[in-house]
Amino acid sequence: MPGTLPSLLLWPLAALLGLSLGSFLNVVITRLPVMLMRRWRAEARAALSLDAEPSPRFDLLSPSSICPRCETPIAWRHKLPLISWLGLRGRCAYCRQPISAQYPLVELAGGLFAVTILALQGPTLEAAFLLGACLTLLALAVIDLRLQLLPDILTLPLLWAGLLYHWLFQPLGLPDAVLGAMLGYVSLWGFHALFQRVTGKQGMGHGDFKLMAAMGAWLGWPYLPLLLILAAAGGALFGLTSQALDPAKRGQPMPFGPWLALAGWIMLLAGEPLMALYLQWFS
Repeated sequence: MPGTLPSLLLWPLAALLGLSLGSFLNVVITRLPVMLMRRWRAEARAALSLDAEPSPRFDLLSPSSICPRCETPIAWRHKLPLISWLGLRGRCAYCRQPISAQYPLVELAGGLFAVTILALQGPTLEAAFLLGACLTLLALAVIDLRLQLLPDILTLPLLWAGLLYHWLFQPLGLPDAVLGAMLGYVSLWGFHALFQRVTGKQGMGHGDFKLMAAMGAWLGWPYLPLLLILAAAGGALFGLTSQALDPAKRGQPMPFGPWLALAGWIMLLAGEPLMALYLQWFS
């Protein structure tokens, strides 16, 4: 029953789970690009028949977290999601230098996603899939903002998870999901090819194509036009505003992945009512 104690405990547990997953996402966001760069460098040296460079273990588990400023290992009591950052007032406990707001914001976003999806889906396996998709989009958005990189190791599993989601929970929508993955990739690839032919410049990276394919797999092809409208509108508004505030940014490349992720969150969590309004508007 909705009012029972076990049911009431789901909300704080969901929030705690989301905050904890957000804390882990910060590790992924910070370390995964470094891990990929090291792997690419090692592969390049191997291709050139150069000796491998000795390097200490570096992955998502080791070494333990340190302050990026003073390099002091961070104690467990300073790793509590959101609480530690607030308790330390956004500063390192050792050198008192500011800690990036990325850390609490990603943790908070994880908690909000978990609570929102619990409210929409209840404690189900389907909700777990949706939470995983939203958190993967969050990691991709922040990495793309920082480095203009959308790693295949995140985008491709997101695509396959979308198809698996339909196969398990919405089998009648699986053909739309497969077609959505194909059209999602082709649509941005076609825009990129046309833009490059007309201007001689790169319009976007191949990671954007794969992320769009992943969203097509999750949403199905009928949702792709609205997804693109939301992503393009958000990106254009942000780009025009930032350039108006700082003219030096004119002509500089801007990542599109965060806006695809934002549109993806909106469509994953509120896609059906938005699609109904969209079809009503154009009918």
